[in-house]
Amino acid sequence: MCGRTACSLAADNLRRACAYRDRRGQHRQPEWVRRERYQPSYNKGPQSSGPVLLSRRHLHQDADSSERVLMDMRWGLVPSWFKQDNPSKLQFNTSNCRSDTMLSKSSYKGALLKGKRCVVLADGFYEWQQQSGGKQPYFIYFPQTKNAMDKEMEGDEEWKGWRLLTMAGIFDCWKPPGEEEMLYTYTIITVDASKDVSFIHHRQVRAGKGVAGMPAILDGDEAIRKWLDFAEVPTQEAVKLIQPTENIVFHPVSTFVNNIRNNTPECVAPIELGGKKEVKATPSNKVMLGWLKSSQEGSPQKKENDLPKWTSQFIHSPSPKKTSADVLQQWLGKQGQPAVKKHKA
Repeated sequence: MCGRTACSLAADNLRRACAYRDRRGQHRQPEWVRRERYQPSYNKGPQSSGPVLLSRRHLHQDADSSERVLMDMRWGLVPSWFKQDNPSKLQFNTSNCRSDTMLSKSSYKGALLKGKRCVVLADGFYEWQQQSGGKQPYFIYFPQTKNAMDKEMEGDEEWKGWRLLTMAGIFDCWKPPGEEEMLYTYTIITVDASKDVSFIHHRQVRAGKGVAGMPAILDGDEAIRKWLDFAEVPTQEAVKLIQPTENIVFHPVSTFVNNIRNNTPECVAPIELGGKKEVKATPSNKVMLGWLKSSQEGSPQKKENDLPKWTSQFIHSPSPKKTSADVLQQWLGKQGQPAVKKHKA
């Protein structure tokens, strides 16, 4: 399942990262709706708000269905037919939606058949591996290019920064009784875990109940276009896009991320497991380091005393006063086996 995500880009960069080509091939950026509600975060959980893409026609009936809107929505779908006065009274969890039941469960079927498809945006998502001593978290994301390290790209038409993870979702609109404003909420569709990350968390049958795997990731703008353009791509065609992908990389992170209140770059910083193997700098590692360094200025901040106390299980002898970039620079200076594993489709 997908229980936590990170989306730390500043609002302007987030919009630029979502640029696309319209039907006429023109380069466009999506309209920002309710931009003032967006809050960058390294540790987002269900019930928090996050950025999603959807077709502009959902908000303007005369709009071209291929046009995109960027909107902040709450994570955890509230069906439009829900009759209670408070979404917290919903009796079931709707943060994730299994792909094999999304067309049969009433919570999602109606919205899906009405074309309420969205793309949930994130730097990446966290998954936990069950171990004898507890659960080990991993950060999972798209492979990045060295361009993600560049800072001098303010005037570029094409975004060359961090490639956002694009996850398929379903959204719905719910109007609280007696209220005028609609509440927009979403769920993330999940699929069987791909073979390369199944060791972290995989779907299996236990007592007749399935355990959700990984988010359904839409890899590439064509897949995103088809998923969002509900007027041109019918539901039965769009659901064919929902399948596992191997085009992801991942690395272990500190259990610091386990506390939802911790919201700093340390949440996504790579760590060394076991304290025995040394790690060498790889292209993916360097991109991660550059991204963390460049994100410091516009990211959520915590007091110095609130930074995690790294234990010997992960990185040896760092000072609590060091920043995440300092810790990563020390980590990348070692030689040995790479901790980040890369898989291509």
